[in-house]
Amino acid sequence: MHIKALGIAAATAIALASTTASAAAPKAQEAIKNVVLVHGGFVDGSGWQKVYNILKKDGYNVTIVQNPTITLADDVAVTRRAIASQQGPVVLVGHSYGGVVVSEAGTDPKVQRLVYIAAFAPDKGESVQSLIANPAPGASQPPILPPQDGFLFLDRAKFAASFAGDVTADEANFMADSQVPWGVQALGGQVTVPAWKSKPSWYLVATEDHMIPPPAQKMMAKRAGATVVEVPGSHAIYVSQPEVVAKIIEQAAQGKK
Repeated sequence: MHIKALGIAAATAIALASTTASAAAPKAQEAIKNVVLVHGGFVDGSGWQKVYNILKKDGYNVTIVQNPTITLADDVAVTRRAIASQQGPVVLVGHSYGGVVVSEAGTDPKVQRLVYIAAFAPDKGESVQSLIANPAPGASQPPILPPQDGFLFLDRAKFAASFAGDVTADEANFMADSQVPWGVQALGGQVTVPAWKSKPSWYLVATEDHMIPPPAQKMMAKRAGATVVEVPGSHAIYVSQPEVVAKIIEQAAQGKK
Protein backbone atom coordinates (compact mmCIF):
# COMPACT_ATOMS: atom_id res chain seq x y z
CA MET A 1 0.00 0.00 0.00
CA HIS A 2 2.84 2.32 0.88
CA ILE A 3 4.57 1.55 -2.44
CA LYS A 4 1.32 2.19 -4.30
CA ALA A 5 0.90 5.53 -2.57
CA LEU A 6 4.43 6.52 -3.49
CA GLY A 7 3.70 5.58 -7.09
CA ILE A 8 0.60 7.77 -7.16
CA ALA A 9 2.50 10.65 -5.56
CA ALA A 10 5.33 10.33 -8.08
CA ALA A 11 2.90 10.24 -10.99
CA THR A 12 1.13 13.32 -9.64
CA ALA A 13 4.43 15.19 -9.23
CA ILE A 14 5.47 14.33 -12.79
CA ALA A 15 2.11 15.48 -14.14
CA LEU A 16 2.35 18.77 -12.25
CA ALA A 17 5.92 19.35 -13.43
CA SER A 18 4.87 18.66 -17.00
CA THR A 19 1.96 21.08 -16.72
CA THR A 20 4.22 23.79 -15.26
CA ALA A 21 6.82 23.32 -18.02
CA SER A 22 4.12 23.48 -20.67
CA ALA A 23 2.78 26.71 -19.22
CA ALA A 24 6.24 28.26 -19.15
CA ALA A 25 7.17 27.28 -22.71
CA PRO A 26 5.62 29.36 -25.54
CA LYS A 27 3.23 27.40 -27.69
CA ALA A 28 4.21 26.78 -31.31
CA GLN A 29 1.60 29.21 -32.62
CA GLU A 30 1.62 31.65 -29.69
CA ALA A 31 1.85 35.29 -30.73
CA ILE A 32 5.05 36.98 -29.55
CA LYS A 33 5.04 40.69 -28.75
CA ASN A 34 8.77 41.36 -28.17
CA VAL A 35 10.83 42.18 -31.27
CA VAL A 36 14.57 42.89 -31.22
CA LEU A 37 16.04 44.46 -34.38
CA VAL A 38 19.73 44.07 -35.26
CA HIS A 39 21.39 46.23 -37.94
CA GLY A 40 24.23 45.25 -40.25
CA GLY A 41 27.57 46.69 -41.28
CA PHE A 42 28.19 50.27 -42.47
CA VAL A 43 24.95 51.51 -40.84
CA ASP A 44 23.41 51.89 -37.39
CA GLY A 45 20.07 51.14 -35.79
CA SER A 46 18.40 54.35 -36.97
CA GLY A 47 17.67 52.73 -40.32
CA TRP A 48 15.02 50.63 -38.59
CA GLN A 49 12.91 53.69 -37.67
CA LYS A 50 10.16 53.18 -40.27
CA VAL A 51 9.86 49.47 -39.44
CA TYR A 52 9.88 50.37 -35.74
CA ASN A 53 7.03 52.85 -36.22
CA ILE A 54 4.84 50.23 -37.95
CA LEU A 55 5.51 47.54 -35.37
CA LYS A 56 4.87 49.91 -32.46
CA LYS A 57 1.61 51.02 -34.04
CA ASP A 58 0.60 47.37 -34.32
CA GLY A 59 1.20 46.82 -30.62
CA TYR A 60 4.67 45.27 -30.52
CA ASN A 61 7.35 45.98 -27.96
CA VAL A 62 10.37 46.87 -30.11
CA THR A 63 14.03 47.18 -29.11
CA ILE A 64 16.72 48.34 -31.53
CA VAL A 65 20.25 47.09 -30.91
CA GLN A 66 23.11 49.53 -31.54
CA ASN A 67 25.99 47.23 -32.42
CA PRO A 68 29.51 48.69 -32.37
CA THR A 69 30.34 46.43 -35.38
CA ILE A 70 33.95 46.11 -34.26
CA THR A 71 33.94 42.39 -33.41
CA LEU A 72 31.27 39.72 -33.65
CA ALA A 73 31.76 38.84 -29.99
CA ASP A 74 31.00 42.44 -28.94
CA ASP A 75 27.93 42.62 -31.16
CA VAL A 76 26.61 39.32 -29.83
CA ALA A 77 27.14 40.53 -26.25
CA VAL A 78 25.26 43.78 -26.92
CA THR A 79 22.42 41.85 -28.58
CA ARG A 80 22.20 39.37 -25.73
CA ARG A 81 21.85 42.23 -23.26
CA ALA A 82 18.94 43.54 -25.30
CA ILE A 83 17.35 40.09 -25.30
CA ALA A 84 17.84 39.75 -21.55
CA SER A 85 15.92 42.98 -20.96
CA GLN A 86 12.77 41.59 -22.62
CA GLN A 87 9.80 40.37 -20.58
CA GLY A 88 8.93 37.11 -22.31
CA PRO A 89 9.76 35.39 -25.61
CA VAL A 90 11.49 37.25 -28.44
CA VAL A 91 11.48 37.48 -32.22
CA LEU A 92 15.08 38.29 -33.18
CA VAL A 93 15.56 40.10 -36.50
CA GLY A 94 18.79 40.74 -38.39
CA HIS A 95 19.63 42.64 -41.56
CA SER A 96 22.78 41.89 -43.58
CA TYR A 97 25.69 41.26 -41.17
CA GLY A 98 23.06 41.43 -38.44
CA GLY A 99 22.08 37.95 -39.59
CA VAL A 100 25.43 36.69 -38.35
CA VAL A 101 24.78 38.30 -34.98
CA VAL A 102 21.28 36.82 -34.90
CA SER A 103 22.58 33.35 -35.79
CA GLU A 104 25.01 33.45 -32.86
CA ALA A 105 22.94 35.31 -30.26
CA GLY A 106 19.67 33.60 -31.19
CA THR A 107 20.48 30.49 -29.16
CA ASP A 108 19.38 32.46 -26.09
CA PRO A 109 16.37 30.64 -24.57
CA LYS A 110 14.20 33.76 -24.78
CA VAL A 111 14.56 33.83 -28.57
CA GLN A 112 11.79 31.74 -30.09
CA ARG A 113 11.84 32.85 -33.74
CA LEU A 114 14.38 34.36 -36.13
CA VAL A 115 13.91 36.70 -39.08
CA TYR A 116 16.58 37.38 -41.70
CA ILE A 117 16.17 40.50 -43.87
CA ALA A 118 18.51 40.20 -46.90
CA ALA A 119 20.94 38.81 -44.37
CA PHE A 120 23.79 36.38 -43.92
CA ALA A 121 22.71 33.15 -42.21
CA PRO A 122 26.02 31.38 -41.58
CA ASP A 123 26.49 27.76 -40.64
CA LYS A 124 28.93 26.63 -37.95
CA GLY A 125 32.41 28.00 -38.62
CA GLU A 126 31.24 30.40 -41.34
CA SER A 127 31.61 34.19 -41.36
CA VAL A 128 30.81 37.02 -43.73
CA GLN A 129 34.39 36.77 -44.92
CA SER A 130 34.09 33.09 -45.80
CA LEU A 131 30.64 33.49 -47.37
CA ILE A 132 31.77 36.25 -49.75
CA ALA A 133 35.20 34.74 -50.51
CA ASN A 134 34.21 32.93 -53.70
CA PRO A 135 31.43 34.85 -55.46
CA ALA A 136 29.60 33.19 -58.33
CA PRO A 137 30.57 34.33 -61.84
CA GLY A 138 28.72 37.52 -62.72
CA ALA A 139 27.63 38.22 -59.14
CA SER A 140 27.68 41.82 -57.96
CA GLN A 141 30.77 42.81 -55.97
CA PRO A 142 30.21 45.14 -53.00
CA PRO A 143 32.38 48.27 -53.42
CA ILE A 144 34.30 47.71 -50.18
CA LEU A 145 37.40 49.87 -49.94
CA PRO A 146 40.73 48.55 -48.62
CA PRO A 147 40.83 48.47 -44.79
CA GLN A 148 41.81 51.65 -42.94
CA ASP A 149 43.26 50.93 -39.49
CA GLY A 150 41.33 47.66 -39.40
CA PHE A 151 37.99 49.13 -40.53
CA LEU A 152 36.00 48.92 -43.75
CA PHE A 153 33.93 51.46 -45.68
CA LEU A 154 31.95 51.36 -48.90
CA ASP A 155 32.95 53.61 -51.77
CA ARG A 156 30.64 56.60 -51.27
CA ALA A 157 30.25 57.15 -55.01
CA LYS A 158 28.97 53.59 -55.42
CA PHE A 159 27.00 53.32 -52.17
CA ALA A 160 23.56 54.10 -53.61
CA ALA A 161 23.84 51.68 -56.53
CA SER A 162 25.13 48.80 -54.41
CA PHE A 163 23.40 49.26 -51.05
CA ALA A 164 20.39 51.53 -51.53
CA GLY A 165 19.19 51.34 -55.12
CA ASP A 166 15.52 51.93 -54.26
CA VAL A 167 16.03 54.55 -51.57
CA THR A 168 15.53 58.24 -52.35
CA ALA A 169 18.68 59.99 -53.56
CA ASP A 170 18.83 62.28 -50.53
CA GLU A 171 18.45 59.39 -48.11
CA ALA A 172 21.00 57.23 -49.96
CA ASN A 173 23.51 60.10 -49.93
CA PHE A 174 22.98 60.56 -46.20
CA MET A 175 23.51 56.83 -45.60
CA ALA A 176 26.72 56.95 -47.64
CA ASP A 177 28.06 59.99 -45.80
CA SER A 178 27.11 58.67 -42.34
CA GLN A 179 28.67 55.24 -42.73
CA VAL A 180 29.69 53.43 -39.56
CA PRO A 181 33.18 51.85 -39.77
CA TRP A 182 32.86 48.06 -39.98
CA GLY A 183 35.63 46.16 -38.21
CA VAL A 184 37.61 43.57 -40.15
CA GLN A 185 37.34 41.34 -37.06
CA ALA A 186 33.54 41.51 -37.28
CA LEU A 187 33.75 40.52 -40.94
CA GLY A 188 35.78 37.46 -39.96
CA GLY A 189 33.77 36.53 -36.87
CA GLN A 190 32.68 32.88 -37.05
CA VAL A 191 29.39 31.45 -35.85
CA THR A 192 29.75 28.63 -33.32
CA VAL A 193 26.21 27.24 -32.92
CA PRO A 194 23.76 28.55 -35.56
CA ALA A 195 20.44 29.39 -33.92
CA TRP A 196 18.52 28.58 -37.10
CA LYS A 197 19.30 24.90 -36.57
CA SER A 198 17.07 24.82 -33.51
CA LYS A 199 14.68 27.80 -33.98
CA PRO A 200 12.09 28.43 -36.73
CA SER A 201 13.14 31.15 -39.14
CA TRP A 202 11.74 33.49 -41.78
CA TYR A 203 13.80 35.02 -44.59
CA LEU A 204 13.08 38.05 -46.80
CA VAL A 205 15.02 37.79 -50.07
CA ALA A 206 15.68 41.15 -51.77
CA THR A 207 15.80 40.15 -55.42
CA GLU A 208 17.60 43.33 -56.58
CA ASP A 209 20.28 43.23 -53.89
CA HIS A 210 23.81 44.14 -55.08
CA MET A 211 25.50 43.51 -51.73
CA ILE A 212 24.46 39.91 -51.02
CA PRO A 213 23.57 38.18 -54.31
CA PRO A 214 19.95 36.93 -54.30
CA PRO A 215 21.03 33.35 -55.20
CA ALA A 216 23.22 33.34 -52.08
CA GLN A 217 20.31 34.62 -50.00
CA LYS A 218 18.08 31.85 -51.34
CA MET A 219 20.74 29.22 -50.63
CA MET A 220 21.12 30.33 -47.02
CA ALA A 221 17.35 30.55 -46.54
CA LYS A 222 16.83 27.05 -47.94
CA ARG A 223 19.64 25.64 -45.82
CA ALA A 224 18.05 27.16 -42.72
CA GLY A 225 14.66 25.72 -43.61
CA ALA A 226 13.25 29.24 -43.46
CA THR A 227 9.85 30.44 -44.57
CA VAL A 228 10.83 32.58 -47.57
CA VAL A 229 9.32 35.73 -49.01
CA GLU A 230 10.88 37.23 -52.17
CA VAL A 231 10.44 40.92 -52.90
CA PRO A 232 11.98 43.16 -55.59
CA GLY A 233 14.17 45.52 -53.60
CA SER A 234 17.68 46.66 -52.77
CA HIS A 235 19.89 45.67 -49.86
CA ALA A 236 18.34 48.58 -47.94
CA ILE A 237 14.85 47.13 -48.32
CA TYR A 238 14.23 47.69 -44.60
CA VAL A 239 14.53 51.43 -45.33
CA SER A 240 12.82 51.56 -48.73
CA GLN A 241 9.97 49.10 -48.05
CA PRO A 242 9.33 49.08 -44.30
CA GLU A 243 5.78 47.77 -44.72
CA VAL A 244 7.06 44.61 -46.43
CA VAL A 245 9.70 44.10 -43.75
CA ALA A 246 7.27 44.71 -40.90
CA LYS A 247 4.85 42.24 -42.47
CA ILE A 248 7.29 39.30 -42.43
CA ILE A 249 8.34 40.18 -38.88
CA GLU A 250 4.70 40.12 -37.79
CA GLN A 251 4.23 36.86 -39.69
CA ALA A 252 7.05 35.38 -37.63
CA ALA A 253 5.69 36.89 -34.42
CA GLN A 254 2.36 35.19 -35.10
CA GLY A 255 4.08 31.91 -36.00
CA LYS A 256 2.63 31.86 -39.52
CA LYS A 257 4.52 29.84 -42.11
